[in-house]
Amino acid sequence: MTDGSGFHAGRAPWLARQGLLRNVVRQELVARQLAVHLPAPRPAHATVLDVGAGQGTQALRLARSGFDVLAVEPDASMREAFAAALRDESTEVRGRVRVEGGRLGYLPPAATERSFDVVCCHGVLMYLDAPRLAVVELCARVAPGGVLSLVARNADAMALRPGLRRDWAAVQHLLDSATGPHPSYVNELGVPARADRLEELASLVAGRRMHVEAWYGIRVLTDGVSVDEPVPDDPAELAALLDAEERVGRTDPYRRLGTLLHLIGRRGG
Repeated sequence: MTDGSGFHAGRAPWLARQGLLRNVVRQELVARQLAVHLPAPRPAHATVLDVGAGQGTQALRLARSGFDVLAVEPDASMREAFAAALRDESTEVRGRVRVEGGRLGYLPPAATERSFDVVCCHGVLMYLDAPRLAVVELCARVAPGGVLSLVARNADAMALRPGLRRDWAAVQHLLDSATGPHPSYVNELGVPARADRLEELASLVAGRRMHVEAWYGIRVLTDGVSVDEPVPDDPAELAALLDAEERVGRTDPYRRLGTLLHLIGRRGG
């Protein structure tokens, strides 16, 4: 398993685009989809492990809702961005969050000496050479009754974005390259990356004494917009857009066209 360090080259544009439409849709959809599967009733002192936590969007949402969060992030600059966001939170939320360096294959002791009610790994698998070792390691950290939330690039929808943008040559190129279980591509951060197929990820999770509880598509309707597209000025329009994205992301056959897959696994209680 490679260390996923290829993302570092895309760090600056990633952080610069946090408030723009594509990322707002992504983060909101992940949060809504995960919320359906959070442990209920919630254990006292419920815990989250967020591996590859980045700037902390999902970790902070979970901390605000009452979880104790261990966020693991390999990139020092991303940890600094996380820390800056954390300073804007209440004292109560700050007390629930711990941020440490580390990565898959080299998790800190705080992550490996216990299990967690929720384990998140969002947008990390695409920077590894294959998903198997990562999924095995993540599943091992899930407590009985707990959930695993994986977000990966959808290999079966790679040609849709250039099609929405009328880039016909890119459609042909991605169709030609989207062969085998882990097709590669260059993402919109300019970083080489890799895509996964739903069936393989589901089989890997199911092979770890867990079951796949649900899966979703992310950014079905808005993936073709420009990377610098802002959110709508009208809050009602944004709310309607997000509601539409949420619905198609859980509805066949549309969810199969999401640029990202969101898979939820659960360990039996």
